[in-house]
Amino acid sequence: MEGLYTNHIWMAILEVIVVVAIFATLAKAPKLIPNSIQNVFEAYIDFVKKMIEENMGKKGMKYFALIAGIGLFVFFGNLLGMIPGLESPTANINTTLALALLVFFIYNIEGIRAQGLINYIKHFFGPIKWMAPLFFVLEIISHLSRPITLALRLFANMTGGEILTVVLIFLVPLLVPLPIMFIHFFQVFLQTYVFMILTTVYIATAINEPEH
Repeated sequence: MEGLYTNHIWMAILEVIVVVAIFATLAKAPKLIPNSIQNVFEAYIDFVKKMIEENMGKKGMKYFALIAGIGLFVFFGNLLGMIPGLESPTANINTTLALALLVFFIYNIEGIRAQGLINYIKHFFGPIKWMAPLFFVLEIISHLSRPITLALRLFANMTGGEILTVVLIFLVPLLVPLPIMFIHFFQVFLQTYVFMILTTVYIATAINEPEH
């Protein structure tokens, strides 16, 4: 039983080692005329920069390492589950909840730093004074639900994809599982994007003072 609760930890460690090794060997010496690997790295960097700038402007670039790092961890974590014999650490609720709580604490801390504690708390009360108590309760519920929904969304999609792929491979081991594996591969990208964009939006809404 112990292995069921620790596999995701070993998979996460393996993933970190693989990602660091990839960057250490393939991205340590950028060339003036980029090769295909460098093009992939540069495309990812441009993608993250554009996402940040569209939601936070230039000031959001200080969160580049955080968002890019989360994206890499989630992507390669999702991808591990497509390799026979390995499991996605992101298909374990402990991993996804840890990531979601990390995002939750960071965006709240950054919101307080950017706006000050009093102003940050004020935005929970909404723009209409006589409805402030209702807005406050709704905002608190909304914020507390964010790490839960963020964790469950990634966990459920990755777990469902892995289970369906494994079952189909055992039942029909030849060509029939290929379309399902393609859908699973698409989910790897989609769920990475969803986690990254929600992280970016949460930080953006926290550090930008609301206009009433």
